[in-house]
Amino acid sequence: MSTSATQEPQLTKAQQRKMRRFDNPWLNPKLLWGAAILIGIMALGLIGRLLWDTELVFTGSGPLKLPPIGFENLRGQSGITDHPLGTDGAGRDVLSLLIVGAPNSLYVGLLASLIGMSLGIFLGFSAGFVRGRVDDVIRVLSDVMITIPPLLILVVFQSAYGDVNLTMMAVLIAAFVWQSPTRLIRAQVMSMRESGYVQMARLSGASTFHIMFKEMLPNLIPYLFGSFIANVTTSIVTAVGLEVLGLGPQRVPTLGRTIYEAINAGALIQNLWWWWGIPTLFLALMFIALLLINIGLDEVSNPRLRKL
Repeated sequence: MSTSATQEPQLTKAQQRKMRRFDNPWLNPKLLWGAAILIGIMALGLIGRLLWDTELVFTGSGPLKLPPIGFENLRGQSGITDHPLGTDGAGRDVLSLLIVGAPNSLYVGLLASLIGMSLGIFLGFSAGFVRGRVDDVIRVLSDVMITIPPLLILVVFQSAYGDVNLTMMAVLIAAFVWQSPTRLIRAQVMSMRESGYVQMARLSGASTFHIMFKEMLPNLIPYLFGSFIANVTTSIVTAVGLEVLGLGPQRVPTLGRTIYEAINAGALIQNLWWWWGIPTLFLALMFIALLLINIGLDEVSNPRLRKL
């Protein structure tokens, strides 16, 4: 038998890349593409402020209802380089609205999810590990809160309270996004509390806090990241829903506020598609990025979803 026949077949470069992806599940295309889109949106807010005049976001900064470059409006006006994405009915530059508004919308979602997840982690671990009356109180509270329609309560609150800033809006939304992670984390902790390493930690005299947050929490990191991203999506949808109804911050540009003002001013009837269409496209990109990240994190936490 020849020497070449006894040699093991060599892997192609494509197979080697797939093997590396399997060895490091964090390097999967869905997660990377989603993160790239999200980083691009955040970079728009950071770099855009340096390269573009964000003062154009104020009313009367330019001509009214000017279309993007390469298009004409109903009055036959063409787009100009001073306003590459056009202007709205108040003369505000649409590009400036995106540079300022997109990070603001993302900020509300991230902050609301961060607060809600932090509360959910603490309550979920407490209910699942300590059990007893602590578990009963947290479980009943989350079950009651999860049945309350958050958008309706937020509409009533903001209608009565009036104008709110971005941080206050995020805190209000966070009050309604902690229930789901609490229930899910509780279920995960209950299944992990009888594991061998947890029992060994108990026998070694480790404190409850140490066992929950030093031994068990690291094993749930991919799962917690996925839950966090899902909460970000929910928070952004809730914020946009409030803003499209005319609630939320009144003086701070956001994507939802821009869409509300376009609808309220009859942009659909006047064929001012860039006024509402471009912010809607950015929201869609944001949701696609979050969805890709969530799917990628599912592959990280569940090996059965990984494919060579």
